[in-house]
Amino acid sequence: MNDLEKYFLENEGRLIYKGKHYFEIYDRHFSRFRNTDVHVVEFGVAHGGSLRMWKEYFGPSAKIFGIDINPHCEELEEEQIKIFIGDQEDRNFLKSLAEKIPRIDILIDDGGHTMRQQINTFEEIFSRIDKNGVYLCEDIHTSYWSRWGGGYKKRGSFVEYSKNFIDAINAWHTKTRKLQVTEFTKSVYSLHYYDSILVIEKRPIEKPSFLKTGMPTIPEIQPPASTGLLKRFKNRVIGEIHRQTDRST
Repeated sequence: MNDLEKYFLENEGRLIYKGKHYFEIYDRHFSRFRNTDVHVVEFGVAHGGSLRMWKEYFGPSAKIFGIDINPHCEELEEEQIKIFIGDQEDRNFLKSLAEKIPRIDILIDDGGHTMRQQINTFEEIFSRIDKNGVYLCEDIHTSYWSRWGGGYKKRGSFVEYSKNFIDAINAWHTKTRKLQVTEFTKSVYSLHYYDSILVIEKRPIEKPSFLKTGMPTIPEIQPPASTGLLKRFKNRVIGEIHRQTDRST
């Protein structure tokens, strides 16, 4: 049991509502920020319990920012915790946060969980996260719930939208114009999909290189050609035989 889960289970203060398996994921990706001056942004304040949990977990130098549409959440501000009120789906509001929050090391999207809220928040805020920061979107199971705008393999759900990230981090290896190296490709180190959670770890990335060391010890064989290549080669050989036959007659 890590410190976050321990805090949660012993909590008798403000309400916290989290998936039981979330705490291992949080600790895996957030532990390196403990006892630093980390700036944490969480969409979805509710009763403020998780903001206090982050405050305890990250330590006295951390700055915690909460965002919620409920104006009563402002009453939950305290030392190290600042609350902003606004609509997570509103792109102008999201843009304004960048001016109010000097740095974002960790972004936790635990807001309204609709497809537009999650996608708009990602598109407006992700680039603002520190180059070595972490983005975490939780409760992405709403991508399978029609009430939140989702549905299995439904176009426009956050899960379907995020599947493009897999192509994006591999864009170095394709020559098609449909998939280009972007700022996302250059700034994302890893994608981690869990039940109900997507974590993206940022890190400056250079074009990958592949090296060999050591000496060969066994004969190498060429991999089998694809069916299409083999067929074209066969046709070329047969054509050459026919041309040689025609010349000799």
